[in-house]
Amino acid sequence: MMNVKVIGWIVLSCCWLAACGLNKPAQPSADDSTVGAVKTGQLSIVQKLKEFDHLPVEERIALYYKLKKESPEAYNFKNEDELTMYGYAFLWSDNVVEAIAIFKLIVAEFPDSSNPYDSLGEAYLKNGNKELALANYEKSFALNPDNFNAEDQIDLIKHPEKVPEKPAEKFARVFTAQAYKADLDQLGNTLIKVHPNALKFISREAFLNNVAEQKARITDHTTYGEFAWYCSEIIANVHCSHTNMGSFYTENAMLPPALKFPLQTRWVNDQLFVVDPLNNAAQVGVKAEILRINGVAVSQIINDAYKHIPSQGYIKTTKKHVFNRWSSCMIPFALGFPETYTIVVKGVEAPIVLNKAEMVREPFRDTSIKPACDDNLCFEVLADNQTAILTISTFNYYQWNDLGVFIHFIDSSFAAINKRGIKNLIIDVRFNGGGSQHASIHLLKYLVDQPFIYYSNAQFEGKTAKIDGEELITPFEHRFKGKCYFMIDGNGNSTTGHFMSLVKVFKLGTIVGEELGSNQFCSAGQKICRLSNTKLEYYVANNTHESTATALPDEVGILPDHAVSQSIDDYLNKVDAVKAYTIQLIKK
Repeated sequence: MMNVKVIGWIVLSCCWLAACGLNKPAQPSADDSTVGAVKTGQLSIVQKLKEFDHLPVEERIALYYKLKKESPEAYNFKNEDELTMYGYAFLWSDNVVEAIAIFKLIVAEFPDSSNPYDSLGEAYLKNGNKELALANYEKSFALNPDNFNAEDQIDLIKHPEKVPEKPAEKFARVFTAQAYKADLDQLGNTLIKVHPNALKFISREAFLNNVAEQKARITDHTTYGEFAWYCSEIIANVHCSHTNMGSFYTENAMLPPALKFPLQTRWVNDQLFVVDPLNNAAQVGVKAEILRINGVAVSQIINDAYKHIPSQGYIKTTKKHVFNRWSSCMIPFALGFPETYTIVVKGVEAPIVLNKAEMVREPFRDTSIKPACDDNLCFEVLADNQTAILTISTFNYYQWNDLGVFIHFIDSSFAAINKRGIKNLIIDVRFNGGGSQHASIHLLKYLVDQPFIYYSNAQFEGKTAKIDGEELITPFEHRFKGKCYFMIDGNGNSTTGHFMSLVKVFKLGTIVGEELGSNQFCSAGQKICRLSNTKLEYYVANNTHESTATALPDEVGILPDHAVSQSIDDYLNKVDAVKAYTIQLIKK
């Protein structure tokens, strides 16, 4: 089901998706050990096939059946998900012919599963074969009547004259109050049913009371845009970064440009600053501090917006980063979509009436902090020749795809570290939204000085045996033995929390930055679900993964030893305050 939106920041990014009974992937950007999960003691069949990617796909499939016949216990042939991701790796790279071949293999291996037919239908559709696409979508839907993606695709193939409704077209649409309220009940019930830890950070009574509060806001004139805002508050009450409506892409796509807040702003140190006045440069300057918008105190707007931003437990640093990314869109939602904006600026006596937005940049990316290279993985030796910086902006490297890229980078970097005699190693995991446990474990094996277990708890549907990370892991003999420093921020989610929780409990080094956006506890994975009446789509975590750092609190992120964050001047002048502070620690 690759027509789903790309989730940018967590989650979402997006993770392993299942459509309320239909397993479908989006390109992963957060932790999910169920993707490519292999029993300990068994080898990954996909890893084996990838060794022969230079061969025609027919020969790789022949190898699959040969190994299944000759070595049925050596490889895991029961992992449909891993094979599915292998197929999508080809589809995402526009290698449709190979994707079709792999999906046909999965159909043959798992004929009673709905998902392979859906995947094969998608590949045929991308290849222009609507007849075969329709046949496979119909088979998938017959096996799983809850597969709304197959239902939609069947309808679109049979009725090509239909044009799917765009979010912007839906924004002002009004459904009946009865339809809205039924969908809110469905949303609350589904979250509790699907999410394994839906009530971990909120009581059932408080959660259901909030659903009731949102239902009470419904009137005969409630628009779809307002309804979506009510849904986001219910979803955020689960306190899970993997459970969301797709970051704020959906809301941003539906909001008319003229209604957006016409300034780019940044919330820092409990103050809201203008960082780009856009078409209001004649009225307000960069670094102007906004105190009130349309008569409402900025602090109140932030508090209301935060109620609608999912994050792990009670962590607010994640919410801060999300707000800064989407502020031009979130402010209008928080204020009820005003036609005009009047702001009160510190030091300016008269209120300022802003011009309507002509353009805003959403999501607004933070470009003030840049590593030495533009890649997600970067190795840099500083001028003192004794200090190196290892930038790990993602753990999003999986066995079914490109884990080898991560392993090669880490191995070659530590080889260089050992050869150069580096004494101080800074590991920068800021902006890291998570990824594969295999990547995290591989890095830890260079840092931990004793055998360790990564997971204390890993639960997901279909699990039959321990997975990688649940049994004792032996560190590398040639591990790094100098001093380590770790730079973290509120963007660090999912697997990054697992990684940093073990850094914390094993006392692997000094941690600098702000509260991490995650910790040792993670409700990972995702199911994509849809409300019956409004057709609003949302994503619900459906598994649990917890590191062995269970003594740490679940409701807060991993805390730094030295709390450091950018001031507004640091941001505007592109000063990396956390990096500068860390280097000064080393010099001291």
